[in-house]
Amino acid sequence: MSSSNPQTLKIGIVGFGTFGQFLAKTIIKQGHTITTTSRSDYSNLCLQMGIQFFRDINAFLDAENDVILLCTSILSLEEVMRSMPLTRLKRPTLFVDVLSVKEHPRELLLRMLPGELDILCTHPMFGPVSGKDGWKDLTFMYDKVRIQDEAKCSSFLQIFETEGCRMVEMSCEEHDKAAARSQFITHTIGRALGKMDIKSTPIDTKGFQTLVQLKETTMKCSFDLYNGLFTHNRFAIQELENLEHALFKVKEMLVQRMKEEQGQEKSES
Repeated sequence: MSSSNPQTLKIGIVGFGTFGQFLAKTIIKQGHTITTTSRSDYSNLCLQMGIQFFRDINAFLDAENDVILLCTSILSLEEVMRSMPLTRLKRPTLFVDVLSVKEHPRELLLRMLPGELDILCTHPMFGPVSGKDGWKDLTFMYDKVRIQDEAKCSSFLQIFETEGCRMVEMSCEEHDKAAARSQFITHTIGRALGKMDIKSTPIDTKGFQTLVQLKETTMKCSFDLYNGLFTHNRFAIQELENLEHALFKVKEMLVQRMKEEQGQEKSES
């Protein structure tokens, strides 16, 4: 995967929200050039960061980026892709997404991008909170969906390898299966705890403190993200049903044990 002489890349970020800004800081630090476009006006911030900001998508695509890095929300990806006049691209370009689901962007990009454009689906398994002190040992998943320019792809991946990420190559399908059982379930339990409005008490155990932290972390994420994890991961519905069934079985065990103990007490009296 590594390239002995990685090239300096011009990377165009689509969607310069919190996550796009988070990635940009490290990418710039490594000496790459960044351009960006976004629905909101980030021109002042970009000026401070040394980034060229485009309000106009045509001008952004005319800028001859080596890589187009899609940092949109899960739910808006298709709309964003449809807004791009791809015929304006002047050179073979690598399209990279960083969405938290993977089969959805894979299918969308394969359907919408012409064959000469490369596709790399990725998921950095960290963000501005977990990655605030660096990316060392944090997981970066990727799937080389359609790669013709291996050198360019390798140079992009090396951004994360250089920072010490744990690089994991797996298919988009494998990712979504695993994410449904991990990330989606984590968000579901966190949101359920939020609905219960759990709060710290004077006698918290370490385990309960962990649950309170999970609730607080999860509730900071937008509901659109959670909805996207469910709507665009075909494995999520089964995991939700598994969780519901497991809670029912646990309750059933408790009620059964309670009935047995109550029956035993009656027989002894």
